[in-house]
Amino acid sequence: MSSSTSSLAALAAGAALSLAAAGDVAAQTAPLSAQDSDPRVMGWMQGFPPPEDKIITQPDSVYFSFPRLRWSVCHLREFLPTEEISRGLGAPVPLDYLPPAEFADMRQAIDALTFMPMNADAPMTWEESLYANYTDGMLILHEGRVVYERYFGCLENDGKHAIMSMTKSVTGLLAEIMVAEGTLDDTALVAEIIPEIGESAFATATVRQVMDMTTGVQYSEDYSDPNADIWLYSAAASPLPKPEGYEGPNGYWEYLQQVKPDGNHGDAFHYKTINSDMLGWMISRVAGKSVTELASERLWRRMGAEQDAYQTVDGKGVPFAGGGITAGLRDLGRLGQLMLDGGEINGERLFPAEVVETIRAGGDPAKFAGFPTIPEGSYTSQWWVFHNDHGAFAARGVHGQTIYVDPTAEMVLVRLASYPRAQNGFIDPTSLPAYQAVAEFLMDRD
Repeated sequence: MSSSTSSLAALAAGAALSLAAAGDVAAQTAPLSAQDSDPRVMGWMQGFPPPEDKIITQPDSVYFSFPRLRWSVCHLREFLPTEEISRGLGAPVPLDYLPPAEFADMRQAIDALTFMPMNADAPMTWEESLYANYTDGMLILHEGRVVYERYFGCLENDGKHAIMSMTKSVTGLLAEIMVAEGTLDDTALVAEIIPEIGESAFATATVRQVMDMTTGVQYSEDYSDPNADIWLYSAAASPLPKPEGYEGPNGYWEYLQQVKPDGNHGDAFHYKTINSDMLGWMISRVAGKSVTELASERLWRRMGAEQDAYQTVDGKGVPFAGGGITAGLRDLGRLGQLMLDGGEINGERLFPAEVVETIRAGGDPAKFAGFPTIPEGSYTSQWWVFHNDHGAFAARGVHGQTIYVDPTAEMVLVRLASYPRAQNGFIDPTSLPAYQAVAEFLMDRD
């Protein structure tokens, strides 16, 4: 992943957040620490007006590069147009917390936990891992109660944070709900739902193959290649005016109509964000509603959310189904609890239990490769399934975003972060053992 100062790279960073390059940090062997890169320490956008060298704006080509990234992840609405995911007008349903004294003791105990990172020679404490992974927010629920909550960097308890590719899991969850309820046929071909997909490689894929990212479609996300498909996709998706002479597709959906084949549908899992936007188009067509409307009606309004979320859009107002959501930490905890409890929350069933059962079962591990930190994993309905002893599964996004659901420990963990490099493979060696350690700690207390 190389640095780029071109305007196209800047648009890609904004329009394709789930895949955005971390900019000039790639060339650094020792980026600023989490403490030194804290937006408050850096002084980004502080003052009236801020100093010239502390201003982060659009279309500035570096607003999503590290360390500016650490401020921008909480301020995307200031860079890009968005649509709201409304929580409605009703009062939020408060989360249940441990009593204050017990909550404080629990934080101290969890912060002091030690674990052995993957391929490491020395143990690490839980608190050390938070800084190692540039954590902005961490929430843990155990047996339905909040037992741990901390905020760092740009994030406050009333703030919101970009969740990047965790957006995919919201899109996939909505699709799986529609499948379970019989409104979406996962055996149907894409062309049967979206006839205007034409001769695109997507036309002959099934809905399920799109949901599980086992399509045979041409799409490269090699950031070091200036001709890679990611840059073409990002140029198409940019909500900003197209440059003079631009002749490419305009918007996510026009791009999807010209995708070429690469391999056979159903053969293997390939993590390609265009699948998520294809899925978003299909569920919008079938439901007659945008993904933002669906997320509001089926999730945010009904799960007792305390904040509206929002989602970036392309130049035609199409929400970015593969990576555009920004949301509050506690509301993501509610979403994780909803998954842990099989579609129920606050005494209300929001969707059939079989939705979560299907996701927890996972995809075909034989088709899953190329992720050494998840050697036994699989992918289905835009969710990652670990197939570990605890049956854990997760929503995941670059720069360290996750909703990690551990059914055995009855634990939901939500982390929001701004790790310098846009790849979870750099973060997993400390994160995944830390999650297992806290899960075992909570179970032992029981």
